[in-house]
Amino acid sequence: MATAIALDALPAHIGSEVAVSDWFEVGQERIATFADATDDHQWIHLDPERCRRESPFGQTVAHGFLTLSLLPAMLASALAIQGMRMGVNYGLNKVRFPSALPAGSRVRGRWLLRGADPVAGGWQLTWDVTIEAEGAAKPVCVAEFLIRCYA
Repeated sequence: MATAIALDALPAHIGSEVAVSDWFEVGQERIATFADATDDHQWIHLDPERCRRESPFGQTVAHGFLTLSLLPAMLASALAIQGMRMGVNYGLNKVRFPSALPAGSRVRGRWLLRGADPVAGGWQLTWDVTIEAEGAAKPVCVAEFLIRCYA
């Protein structure tokens, strides 16, 4: 269930983990659909037999950008910003993929509010997001994600 926080109350949460998303399954079908949408058909994402033979991961893995593309859905499952009429993905300052995400894994995002800067009509929020795979020792993605929220 999403945490509800008023838009104007968010600055009081700077430095705190504000929300944790639901779990999202990243199965082979989702990976194949992403490959088709982005024309990234590298074998490490789509060829289980070759992965068993040649990949250090031993199985297919999700695209890093697929993992990253789940950020808006993860935030929506984690946080209901009250008083926001529109949100815009403004960009990313930093992104890393510290470990591979095996097909069939479940992931969730942890949302730490790093900053909240006023912009005309709202706030620019800077989030430190850690995407973790269930049972994994290291995160599969860490990102500094910027969102503009308008009242």
